[in-house]
Formats: sequence, C-alpha cells, structure tokens
Amino acid sequence: MAAITWPEFAGIHPFAPEADVRGYLELIDQLEGWLAEITGYDAVSLQPNAGSQGELAGLLAIRGYHRANGDDHRITFAIPHGGGGPGIGPVAAKAHLAPYLPSHPLAQRAEHFGGHTFEGAVISAAPYGSAGILPISWAYVRMMGAGGLRRATAAAVLSANYIAERLGGHFPVLYTGENGRVAHECILDLRPLKEATGISVDDVAKRLIDYGFHAPTMSFPVAGTLMVEPTESEDLDEIERFIEAMIMIKAEADAVAAGRWPADDNPLVHAPHTAVSLIAGEWAHAYTREEAAYPVRSLVATKYWPPVRRIDQAYGDRNLVCACPPIEAFA
Repeated sequence: MAAITWPEFAGIHPFAPEADVRGYLELIDQLEGWLAEITGYDAVSLQPNAGSQGELAGLLAIRGYHRANGDDHRITFAIPHGGGGPGIGPVAAKAHLAPYLPSHPLAQRAEHFGGHTFEGAVISAAPYGSAGILPISWAYVRMMGAGGLRRATAAAVLSANYIAERLGGHFPVLYTGENGRVAHECILDLRPLKEATGISVDDVAKRLIDYGFHAPTMSFPVAGTLMVEPTESEDLDEIERFIEAMIMIKAEADAVAAGRWPADDNPLVHAPHTAVSLIAGEWAHAYTREEAAYPVRSLVATKYWPPVRRIDQAYGDRNLVCACPPIEAFA
C-alpha cells in the first residue's frame, strides 16, 4: 500500500510523455501479463475504473467483434462476472477479441502485453484508468506467486462453502452447484425471512453493524439477498463470529414473528444503535439497552460503536443534499 503514496506513482499525469513513465509502463505490462496468465486469456485491459466499466468494455468488445464480422444480429447482452472494482476493473479477452478492447488516443504506447493493439471504444478518461493503485495489485501478485494465489483462492472457496453449510439451515443459499457447493461467494436469500417475520434485508444489514460487521453486498445479484464473499483474508474466528451474528439475527427476527417484540419496535428495525442513543434520555423501547448493544457476550470486549443511526438511503439517493461551502467562499 505504501507505494501508491510515492510521488513517482501518485504524482504522474496520465498523459505524461512515454520517456517519463517507462517504469510505470513496465509495471502495467507485467501486470497485464500476469493477469492474462492467471485467467488463461491472451490480453488484458486495465483501462476500466471499476467492475461495471470492465463489464461494459467486455460487451463493447464482443459487439465490435460481431460488427467486424458482419454479424450485427448476434450482438450479446451478457458476459461473465466483472473483474473487480471500484478502482480497477480489468477486462481480459482471447486474442480474437483483443483488437476490440478499450483504446485511448493519448496512450503513451499502442502496444500491450503479448503484442496486442487495442482499437476499441474509450472507457476511461485516462489510458490506464486508475493507474495510481495498480502497484497494489502488482505487489499482491508478485509477492503471492502462483502457489500463493492458488492457496488464497482455495481458502476463499473453502470459507464461502463453510458459511453456506453453516447458515444453510437458517437461510436458503441460492445458485449452488450439483453437489450443493458454491464458489468464492454464497448468496443468502432473506426473502423468506421477510415473508415470515416482516424483517427486511435492510434491517438485517443494519443490525449487522450492531454486531460489528459491515454488511455484505445487499440485493445483488438478487433483490432481497446478501452476497457473502469472505475472501482469503478472514480467519476462522472471524468467520465463526459472522455465522453467530447471522444466526442470532435470525433468532431475533423469529422473536418478532412470535410476538416477543412489536413489529415496529425491536432491535432490528431500529438498528444500528449508537452510544448516544443508548445513554441519552429515557429508554422507551420494548427491548433492553443490553439487547440493543450487546446481543452476544463477545461484544463486551470488542464493541464497535457506529457513529450514526439508520438513514433513509433511498431518500438520500434521490435527493441531493449539498454540504459544500457557498460559492462566495471561493471568491
């Protein structure tokens, strides 16, 4: 991570002359090559700034290939899952699609790893997208090596399947394979929970904050679900803690359905709970302060206190609220 703060990386203009960025271009060429080798593809573009842009670049490359072959009627609408993001969304392709990967009129050089020249549509304002953070990916691949990457992938897949196995009895797991297994992520279906208890995926996501977790990806790729992607970074203790939290939240939802707490006054619909909300004024809820803040004993020693309570994110998405100084302040 330190490398991205060095001016040799952080202070380079994306349109700097080739003579000034030869080291940068070498790093980019090596990373393109490594990603091509890892994925089994022939060419890689690092121009997209996010996974969504990578997916768009892939769609445009496929469309460009069809158009070049006079097959306009075969334009596709879907590609495999994106390469990542936000930050970098690399798109990899076999040699026949390489010419249609993103190009840029101000790129320092036209040739990419493997001798490929990209002539597709521009995806990002800069030739190599968010090049300033490429040293992170470069260092990760360089230090892990082929064996380390393989072990990391195996650990991620194992962790996802362990979570799916442990939580499968509490939440349906979507898109499992023939043997009931998943890949590096598992999708927990919370729609039956909403139907049975009235507790929504939003409530579960907010309640996870009280347990010390940032919620997993919510309602993607299926509305009303949580996509849990533990990666290789989570150790077994952390995974067990997450599993415990999800099981406890399921029990809390069941308690609402059973009438222990009112549907509009329970630890889930009022989550997350800040320290101020627990100690300021009278406590007028149907559940206790302890149930709000310390649903499991381990939180007594490791409690994370959220800085704010629940916000109406849908309203915030639809209504711009500017907290900037007035324009006169810049006169």
